Amino acid sequence: MAPSLTQEQPPSSTSTTTPSKPTPQAPSPSKIPLTSGQHNPIYSQLHPYTSFPTQITGPTVWNAADYKHNPERWTHHFSPSEIAELNVAIDAFLASKADLTTITTETFPLPTTLGPLLTSVRNELINGKGFILFKGFPVEEWGNERSAVAYMGLGTYLGHFVSQNGRGHVLGHVKDLGEDSRQIDKVRIYRTNARQFFHTDDSDIVGLLCMHKAFEGGESDIISTHHVYNTLQKEHPDVVDLLTQPIWYFDRKGEVSKGEEEYTRQPVLYLSPTDDGGQRVYCKWDPYYVRSLTRLSSLNLIPALTPSQTRAMHILEETCLRLSLHMILAPGDIQFLSNTHVLHARTEYKDFPPPAPRRHLMRLWLSVPDAEGGWRLPFHDSGVTRRGGIQVDGTRAVAPLDAE
Repeated sequence: MAPSLTQEQPPSSTSTTTPSKPTPQAPSPSKIPLTSGQHNPIYSQLHPYTSFPTQITGPTVWNAADYKHNPERWTHHFSPSEIAELNVAIDAFLASKADLTTITTETFPLPTTLGPLLTSVRNELINGKGFILFKGFPVEEWGNERSAVAYMGLGTYLGHFVSQNGRGHVLGHVKDLGEDSRQIDKVRIYRTNARQFFHTDDSDIVGLLCMHKAFEGGESDIISTHHVYNTLQKEHPDVVDLLTQPIWYFDRKGEVSKGEEEYTRQPVLYLSPTDDGGQRVYCKWDPYYVRSLTRLSSLNLIPALTPSQTRAMHILEETCLRLSLHMILAPGDIQFLSNTHVLHARTEYKDFPPPAPRRHLMRLWLSVPDAEGGWRLPFHDSGVTRRGGIQVDGTRAVAPLDAE
């Protein structure tokens, strides 16, 4: 992270004798707007390959070598004063008895140090290199509930919670539940210990808080999508061309509302217009969701992957592996990533034998609509507060404290 974002902010000049204001009341969970969900793009707003840039420049383009030996550029260690500020906010929120799904910046105030810092972090995630690693969250001391409150409290300064599955989970849990990762048309890989290939999630920002680490594996790799794009434009421009075409079918794995199709049809690469008249390249990708649709292609309900598409998928994954930044999340680490221009992956892992706890990451999917500084996207919900995510019928948001 830039030095200005990792240095402790000066304390507020507000007098400690200032009378405290009444604690804002959180809304009822039933009044929180539903997540928008998964949709096809507006095809008339898509652009052909010839409209895409030959090369991308700017802060969203970075090389792993720029950061591999300089962790201070992307790591922020929580200071004692910041942890103290979090504890005050946790106590106040828990005392309010409010539902965790209703937490907001008003009901989780961080005015002294973390609030101003998170404003800078948010901009860096959206418009800069797109990632940060926080260290020193006292998860062992706090346990699941206090950790979840603090984590979601931080997240609300970065975006709006969106549902991560058909059950409305806005606090997700990445943990091996013993499900069969080979059944990729039914099983979500985050509920297994299998490798996750480079992908993006259905949100603008994803957060991962490490509660417990694995015995071995489960390590994280990230890469600038725009660095991958530039590399592919030089080495395999035909692959980039293919990725800009709306010929890719993404499985919804049964998490659909009544009357919806089992899949979406999209490109992998999009153009996003900017306020100054420019264009940014946006990526939406997950190979598991593309490969799992053989149940439909075998019945000729959708086209099967062509040899060119299969080759493009292989080249994209190998390029990401070659260029990626590797990191290992320890308990108390929080990784926030932009899904618009950062791809991430996870290695296969093995848990400690019982009774040791299994590897456990708490996950957030956060929306940043274009009206609040997010990227303008060719989807009808681009300006919706809780855009993206996964929504099934009228399922309401819930925030379980562990995997279920």
